[in-house]
Amino acid sequence: MQEENNIEENGNDDLYEHYSFKASKGQEPLRVDKFLMNFVENATRNKVQQAAKNGNVFVNGNAVKQNYKVKANDEVKVLFEHPPYEYLLTPENIEIDVVYEDDDLLVVNKEPGMVVHPGHGNYSGTLINALIYHFENLPNNSSERPGLVHRIDKDTSGLLVVAKTENAMAHLTQQFFHKTSSREYIALVWGNVEDDEGTVEGNIGRNPKNRLQNIVYEGDEAVNGKPAVTHYKVLERFGYVTLVSCKLETGRTHQIRVHMKYIGHTLFNDERYGGERILKGTSFTKYKQFVDNCFKILPRQALHAKTLGFEHPTTKEWMSFNTEIPDDIQQCIEKWRSYAKNQKEVL
Repeated sequence: MQEENNIEENGNDDLYEHYSFKASKGQEPLRVDKFLMNFVENATRNKVQQAAKNGNVFVNGNAVKQNYKVKANDEVKVLFEHPPYEYLLTPENIEIDVVYEDDDLLVVNKEPGMVVHPGHGNYSGTLINALIYHFENLPNNSSERPGLVHRIDKDTSGLLVVAKTENAMAHLTQQFFHKTSSREYIALVWGNVEDDEGTVEGNIGRNPKNRLQNIVYEGDEAVNGKPAVTHYKVLERFGYVTLVSCKLETGRTHQIRVHMKYIGHTLFNDERYGGERILKGTSFTKYKQFVDNCFKILPRQALHAKTLGFEHPTTKEWMSFNTEIPDDIQQCIEKWRSYAKNQKEVL
């Protein structure tokens, strides 16, 4: 019989929750250390096993050892004596590319590779660490994150609006909630997108088999996700990849990445969703070398938040911002454009 200790019986009310997962209805019995490694970013089996040995891993309120078998509907939690590090914000002197600023807000052009806010495995070097260094008394959003109205992924570049006052935070947050803001992304995706334009609708939620991914839920399963709508338009075709513009009607986590994969056009070099493999093209060695060179030029998913529009919270004026496509994406586009041109000339 496995040793189990109840949270309350051991007086562990002072422990802080760092992770909480619920096993799906279809969960086959799986060791808790392997289960957590599937769901926790940057986790190693050694770290998970050590946490279990220290009595920090709980299933249904009971401390368990690393060999406990997680079953359907089990609630798995990891608790420690210290608060999650992402709540311990430290100002850091990191340069920010501010494209606009006034008394109410600022618009930032985020570089690829910068995490927007601290989280598991990324406790420093984030945009919020930089913001609280450069700006005092930023208002907290509902998640206690200073200034943050919305976010974009670590390896996505582009525009973000940051609130400097409580009024701006409330006004801008409502615009994003009611879908009155405007956002356009540029993406390079695998495959030839047949329709010149279209709309992808599909509820997005966590992938029960890999919590680091999101998926589209269909039919009766749709209740497991949140409604999401993406409008896309083809900008240029290169044969094996296509340059598209995506306009968000909603703002779900990884929305464009998930929706484009859902319609069979995974983002180029999107490692989390399988786009770092050659998904379209020939078997020739030269082609493989060409794609590998493109991956080296663009070592991230090909996604850039190019334009952003919203109503100013004080003046009520409509404001619109536009950025250039970053060099890494632009160079990759140029290589594909040249490749496509050469292919046509050969034919």
